[in-house]
Amino acid sequence: MKAKFKIISILWAILVLVFTSACEKYLDHNPDMRAELNSVDKIARLVTSAYPDRNYLAMAETYSDNVEDKGTGNLDEPLRTLYFWKDVEDNGTNTPTDYWNACYRAVAAANQALEAIEKENFGPSALPYKGEALVARAYAHFMLVTFFAAPYEVGGANQSPGIPYVEEPETVVFKNYDRGTVEEVYNKIRRDLEEGLPLLNEGIWEVPKYHFTPASANAFAARFYLFSGEWEKAVKAASSIFPGGDFSGKLRPYNTTFKNIPFAQMHVNFTKADQPYNLLLAETYSTYQRFTSSRYAMGVNVFQNVYNGNTAAGAPFYNYGLSYGPPHYTTYQWREHFHVTNPAANIGYPYLMFPLFTSDEALLNRAEAYIKMGNYAKALEDLNLFAANRVNNYNPTTHRVTIEKSKAHFNVESDEQALIETVLQFKRIGFMQEGIRWFDIIRHGLDVVHNHIDESGKETEEILKKGDNRRVFQIPQEANLSNVAPNPR
Repeated sequence: MKAKFKIISILWAILVLVFTSACEKYLDHNPDMRAELNSVDKIARLVTSAYPDRNYLAMAETYSDNVEDKGTGNLDEPLRTLYFWKDVEDNGTNTPTDYWNACYRAVAAANQALEAIEKENFGPSALPYKGEALVARAYAHFMLVTFFAAPYEVGGANQSPGIPYVEEPETVVFKNYDRGTVEEVYNKIRRDLEEGLPLLNEGIWEVPKYHFTPASANAFAARFYLFSGEWEKAVKAASSIFPGGDFSGKLRPYNTTFKNIPFAQMHVNFTKADQPYNLLLAETYSTYQRFTSSRYAMGVNVFQNVYNGNTAAGAPFYNYGLSYGPPHYTTYQWREHFHVTNPAANIGYPYLMFPLFTSDEALLNRAEAYIKMGNYAKALEDLNLFAANRVNNYNPTTHRVTIEKSKAHFNVESDEQALIETVLQFKRIGFMQEGIRWFDIIRHGLDVVHNHIDESGKETEEILKKGDNRRVFQIPQEANLSNVAPNPR
């Protein structure tokens, strides 16, 4: 399915915002689009557009080792191209270009709000929305640099090209952009995040889970600091999400509530705003959930040996899963919503409510940061809390995670490596088909193995190793009009 429009530059993405955002009812009558942003209420409504309205599921999952060549199935695009780690030239739904444009549209909304707050001097009542705009701007740029630039190396120079960090509304067509360096982009993300987060404390939102609140902003901070190697900050941020840093009763209840309700209800609960494990939700235009019978997706090997395989806790996790007939499997957690625009013709668009941040991820991010700090006892507390919510028929006597069990399970000698492997395994299984695995692959420089089955049935493997240029998604071709250089190939 194609996107409704084609973006020819970063600036064009910004201009499109004017005509497609939820704010068009008060922005579409004046050539100077910012002139109508004259109240805190309008700023608040504008900031609701400062979140990407597309998701990265197809990109991140298909690039990772959570998928396989099943030898049969639909040759859906862009999955087929992504599976071979090739550049996707199309700009339709689920493509890297589509996500790039969505992030810069979000940045445009944030910048419009920040400029209006600066010029109009609304006073203290606007500060929470300034904080939200700053954190949202940081988040969109963080996602862009994560996918479209070389991975940040903790302790490294990080002088490879970053992505354009747009900090003001645009007023000219085809403005030239400087990609800067990865280090510079990270510094700006940190600046916006750390300036914006304290401003959120007095914020009041009608539906808080659709906005960056102190809880969700701290979850973002925990992820960012894990990437940047600031372990103490990562622990502090994750611990600030809930009072006393206590995640008990705040995780996805897979082996309790989820286990005892039908699929239809689990679909609802998975992305429900009133659930404590959902920290930030976004409505995203997506057809990802329709790829269950694709050739390049979850197959028998991943479903049986990874998703339902044994863990360092000594037992598999309880997971939702469904087969559309072997070898086609899915986690069956995504519920497609369909917004009807023409009831008579049954025309509309599909979308997913997408959890951008969850308590489950934040807990495991904190566990990894504890490991890096050498605090293995605290890391084990977090790992065991996660296991207690995920292991089927959990028994604390037999399923408790220990360093020795992890060392034996992964056949490693190092205490730190054993616990890191446990975190990575828990996250891979716990967030299957959610895109999180790709983040860990690039942070840790993990190899990705994709199998290939030819017409005769012969199977071979290709490995995507650390340092391979294909691990960085290509800058959209249209961005060249704004002098944004492509990534090397």
